[in-house]
Amino acid sequence: MSYIKNSQNIYKSRYFFKRRLAALLIIISIAFLVIIGRFFYLQIVKYDFYKDLSENNRITLIPNQPNRGLIFDRNGIILADNYFDYTLEITPFKVASLNKTIDDLKSIIELSAGDLKRFRKILKESSSLDSVPIKIHLSETESAKFAANKLRLVGVEIKSRLFRRYPKGAFASHLIGHINRINEEDKETIKKLGWQQNYKGTESIGKLGVEKYYEARLHGKTGFQEVEIDANGNSVRILDSTPSIEGDAITLSIDSNLQEIAENAFNNYRGALVAINPKNGEVLAFVSRPNFDPNQFVGGIDIDEWKLLNESLDKPMLNRVINGLYPPGSTIKPFVALAALENDIRKPPFNINDPGFFRLSSSGHTYKDWKPFGHGVVDIVMAITISCDTFFYGLGVELGINKLSEFLSRFGFGQATHIDMFGESGGLLPSPEWKEKRFKQPWYLGETVITSIGQGYMLVTPIQLAQAAATLANGGLAIQPRLVQSIKNNQTGKIEIFKNNTIKELHLKPENLALVKEGMMNVTQPGGTAASVGAGAPYKIAAKTGTAQVVEMKANQKYNPSRMNERHRDHALFIAYAPAEDPTIAVALIVENGGHGGSTAGPIARKLMDYYLLKKVPLNKEVNKVDSLESEFHD
Repeated sequence: MSYIKNSQNIYKSRYFFKRRLAALLIIISIAFLVIIGRFFYLQIVKYDFYKDLSENNRITLIPNQPNRGLIFDRNGIILADNYFDYTLEITPFKVASLNKTIDDLKSIIELSAGDLKRFRKILKESSSLDSVPIKIHLSETESAKFAANKLRLVGVEIKSRLFRRYPKGAFASHLIGHINRINEEDKETIKKLGWQQNYKGTESIGKLGVEKYYEARLHGKTGFQEVEIDANGNSVRILDSTPSIEGDAITLSIDSNLQEIAENAFNNYRGALVAINPKNGEVLAFVSRPNFDPNQFVGGIDIDEWKLLNESLDKPMLNRVINGLYPPGSTIKPFVALAALENDIRKPPFNINDPGFFRLSSSGHTYKDWKPFGHGVVDIVMAITISCDTFFYGLGVELGINKLSEFLSRFGFGQATHIDMFGESGGLLPSPEWKEKRFKQPWYLGETVITSIGQGYMLVTPIQLAQAAATLANGGLAIQPRLVQSIKNNQTGKIEIFKNNTIKELHLKPENLALVKEGMMNVTQPGGTAASVGAGAPYKIAAKTGTAQVVEMKANQKYNPSRMNERHRDHALFIAYAPAEDPTIAVALIVENGGHGGSTAGPIARKLMDYYLLKKVPLNKEVNKVDSLESEFHD
């Protein structure tokens, strides 16, 4: 009985073993078939795909960054160029411990807090495969020290990088602009414009001014090297090479000598200046003060340095020429006078007897002239010459805000000039519709009164004032201002000369234009508000002074700058063109908190015109500063 049971158990065991063995053989067979099928798929079906992939792993494309295009002034003086320098760089994925590597480096080469901050910032923005500079502009001594310790610093190497350089430092910085490292916003722009291939290996891009506006021309064409690499990522040989092409060379219309005179004349004042050739729209000088050194941004600006620039009360990063918004003050009066003449209002021999104030009949409100007891008998030419507020108060009322705003818009006020620079403000030209939309309030006649002397809601940029002055000098022909004179294509060698872009012809009546120009010429003659500016000039200057109120004075309160916070003092404005008979230069400038246009801003313009027309270099760099209001004329 026991024997039978044992035999049965042995039989069952063999049976179940054979079943398990058969199942295992089936599973192995299936797995084997899957493997064979996968091999067939990879080796036969996907052969071409994986062959290409293997080649790509063996062969890599190394971008060859192009030299950025040079920037010159109109006389061939270099304002922006490039140079190679050595940097010490860390490739994160090759380093076992980043902190230990940095500590080891510190024992060899001095690393400042700024170096480390910049490194951490760039590290966050970079791929782990990229090498990140931890020290730029290595000296020969630092390079030698590193070379002696290179073997124990795995993942650290010295590289040669291309750097942008601005030889004149802060000179014309808002005009030239600067480059800086490419950020996420820039990457989106590059992607949107389809520039990804051309920007491989590029780390910086134009951020402001000409550097930004002409980025597509300045960048150049990236070259590539097709390199065979081994399993360790080391280069074996170069299979093919496509050279990079240097970016185009840009020649600006700016005259560096004129620019330097303008910047020096500003001394420590804040403000802006634009000088234009009215015949072709070329910008001859472009000043925004205070300025900044664009070299600070090359390779990435230090966080603390950026904070100082960005948070300064003086706003050195603000491009006042295109973004500074100021009440035009009395510089608007020639255009208001022309508006009246073109609308057949107050033509000669019409005149008024100025008692020193203007009373609005509808409300009885009184508006004072800058001269307490008035100017006596004044016609339209004299009103411009002596800047008679009373005359223009009445003129504004007779014109009405709609006609006044419409005419001023023809000279470009309230709209961008479309100068070749991004981010330009359009200023503000008020109207009843604008006020209703902005404040949900009606327009009051008193607001027209103060608009007629350049106060109230109206705001202009210095570039708008310069273009308007140039248009007036040009007899009503409005030409778009531009910063670039020519561009040389470094691929073809062809030079593109920029031509005048006429915006419109205002078709002003010659007799009306002559009256306004006569008044402006008299401004710089004895009896005018800028007589000192025209004194001794061998050429005739047509001009208009302006003073823009910064803070509103209380009733019966006398303006006394010596008792005011410096930033609460009036702005000084000045527009001019010369020679008056055949103008080749038009200037507009504002000196923030400078007081009088004639005594503070005017002398700066005179220095520019003397150099441009006579090649006369100022004997000193100081502005003829007049802080007191006890001068003969106001404006």
